[in-house]
Amino acid sequence: MISKRFLLKRVLLLIPVLLGVATFVFAILHLSPGNPARSMAGQRASEEFVRQIERDLGLDEPIWVQYGEFLFNTLKLDLGQSYNIRRGVPVTTILGDKLPTTIEMAVLGQIIGVSIGIPLGIISAVKQNSFTDHFTRVGALTGISVPIFWSGPLLILLFAQMLGVLPTSGRIATEYSIPAITGFITLDTLLVLEFDAFISAVRHLFLPCLVLGIYQMALISRMMRSSMLEVVRQDYIRTARAKGQGIKITLMKHGLRNALIPVITVIGIQFGSLLGGAVLTETVFGISGVGRLLVDAISAGDYPVVQGTVLVFAFLFTLVNLGVDITYSYLDPRIEQ
Repeated sequence: MISKRFLLKRVLLLIPVLLGVATFVFAILHLSPGNPARSMAGQRASEEFVRQIERDLGLDEPIWVQYGEFLFNTLKLDLGQSYNIRRGVPVTTILGDKLPTTIEMAVLGQIIGVSIGIPLGIISAVKQNSFTDHFTRVGALTGISVPIFWSGPLLILLFAQMLGVLPTSGRIATEYSIPAITGFITLDTLLVLEFDAFISAVRHLFLPCLVLGIYQMALISRMMRSSMLEVVRQDYIRTARAKGQGIKITLMKHGLRNALIPVITVIGIQFGSLLGGAVLTETVFGISGVGRLLVDAISAGDYPVVQGTVLVFAFLFTLVNLGVDITYSYLDPRIEQ
């Protein structure tokens, strides 16, 4: 049972982290060389229009005033309005439209990585120095070494061009019009009972989620193998085996729970890399999510959108870390002390 004191302490620790991230984002965008208003307005814009943008964004105020207004508006969830991507539309609205796409891909990619990586790590540890172990380790090393911008086109070439069994881009076929109930296309198709659309969504998301999952699978399997090898050498494992308990029951009942603690750390940390990897994945597979939005906003010089996107990424990452801490305390109650 997780104590309320432990949970409250972890939540309070998020406040300085988020404050530091907000300060860092503000410093990068406002203290970098050049005029943000000129970048958003364009090089051919009139000086009057540039001055108008400066007044709208408060760039004509002292830097400490800008910083205070930025923090106050962030607390109110007011991230400003877009100037180039969708002029006049609040950044929160834009992110609300794009964020479910990226989260869905990240979650599905994480599920693929965990569901494959943990069993492979356990099997590799149990069959140490066997052919299975060597094959798994080589596969994991390959998965870590292959970048997304290379594995994505390769999978498209194999499954879409050569085999012709999977689509190359998008989230769902164009003939389906699914209302955005939750923003998660696979869940929305089930909510409206469109099972053909659900199959189409799964087929469209399989390749991008597989690209994200391959890297996760490689890291998780390597960490699971190392952690399990350390656990199986502990005295309590040898004692259980000496009492006649089977190897499978011993590992799953006594060893797995302790071996999962460092693996949970990797899973939590790598969720941030999934969000970052979504920038490349969404570009390669033509999916309009937050990653692609960030690239477009940087290219267009839309500072409010860039700022809001980075803040949302940081907030999601801190929430994942909170979930990791809570999982720690569940797996090993001594951590709370």
